[in-house]
Amino acid sequence: MYAVLVTGGKQYRVMQGETLRVEKLEAEAGSEIALDNVLMLGDADGIRLGDAVKGASVRAKVIGHGRADKIRIVKFRRRKHHRKQMGHRQHYTEIQITGIGAGEQK
Repeated sequence: MYAVLVTGGKQYRVMQGETLRVEKLEAEAGSEIALDNVLMLGDADGIRLGDAVKGASVRAKVIGHGRADKIRIVKFRRRKHHRKQMGHRQHYTEIQITGIGAGEQK
């Protein structure tokens, strides 16, 4: 069984046992969280969308927090003696999917 969920403004296709990095969540390392914004559930019988996934949730364990590699931003205008450099490191939370709850069945 797999699920498509939304967290941090991004959509992820997850299965039980997977580990992934999502935008930073306010949860302690080692704690269990429930992600309730599920868009789709899929299994051998087919897929379920919309009202059929009402009440579905994905349970995950927080492994830890961190910061991604630095992204370098360079703005340059030719012949104008203009060059600007910046960098950015995004915070993330690493989670492991422990279960997918189907919610209501119709």
